[in-house]
Parts: sequence; C-alpha cells; structure tokens
Amino acid sequence: MNTIEQYSRAVQECMDVFKKKTSDYGTSWRVYRTISIVDQIYIKAKRIRTIQEKQQQKIGDTIASEFKGILNYGIMGLIQLELPPSEGEELSVEQVMSLYEQKVTNAKALMLDKNHDYGEAWREMSQESFVDLILAKLQRIRQILVNEGKTLISEGIDANYYDIINYAVFGLILIEEGKHKM
Repeated sequence: MNTIEQYSRAVQECMDVFKKKTSDYGTSWRVYRTISIVDQIYIKAKRIRTIQEKQQQKIGDTIASEFKGILNYGIMGLIQLELPPSEGEELSVEQVMSLYEQKVTNAKALMLDKNHDYGEAWREMSQESFVDLILAKLQRIRQILVNEGKTLISEGIDANYYDIINYAVFGLILIEEGKHKM
C-alpha cells in the first residue's frame, strides 16, 4: 500500500468515529474555544507519552485510539477557526462532515508537499517523536493565543493544527504497519 492509500485509510477510520460521535452528540464541541481544543489534544498526547514512559496502562483505550482523537480534535480546531460563533453551535451531520473533508483534503495536500521535500522522513521517526512534536505544536498554539493570535514570522494556529493532524496520521500508519506500539 502506498502513502496516499495509507493516509486515506487512517483518515477514514477517524472520520467514521467523528461521524458517529456527531450523530450521538451533535456538534456540542462548537462551544469549545481554541484553548479548550488545545487542552483536549494535550490530554490525549500526554496520555500517550505517559504510556510510553511507564510502558503500561490501566485504561483500555489504545495509543491508536488516542491518535485518532488527536486528529479529530485537530479537525474541530480548524473548523472552529473558520466558523464564527454567530454561525451557531448546532451544525447538521452533512454540513460538519463536508467541513471535515475540506480540512482533511488540505492536510493531505500539505503532507504530500512536505513528503516531496522531506522524502517521507517520518517513516523513520519514533512514536515518541510524534508525540513530542504534537506537544510542542500545542505549546506554540498556546503562545500564539497569549500573543492575541499574532505572530511576527511564524505560522499561525491553523498551520500548527495541520501539522498535528499529519503527525497523528503518521502515528496511525506506523502502528498499522507494526512499526509502532498499539
């Protein structure tokens, strides 16, 4: 299987979970501010890191399920950046899935561009590095929020979310290949 197929399969699994949860809960996540989404991603990344460090866990959710959650919260974050609060909290399943697909299309295009330039270096990276990179991106978003959304030279919040999404996909692909822990 090639990278595009693997990427699409990993994202499809995340999308299926997102759609089912949207059917169950609606778009209750629309009340989240950016910092709340950052904290949700942080909780998931921190749990993976803790499992890696302790080499054990007590809760049944797998590392893969946490990467899926990270990806889905990253998509939520991007949607929240795009839609003003005046748009309303409740979106239809069809509307939110259309937005989800747009964000995934953008993330995949970014991944392809970076793979072109970096030669798929991520395939040789450790799962620990993906988690550390996600945690660093969250710190960057927090600092951008402290700076009231302004940056002098750096990418904005959206670029950091896209990188987080792609790191989560890479983690899922390498788990699926058996190169990383479940």
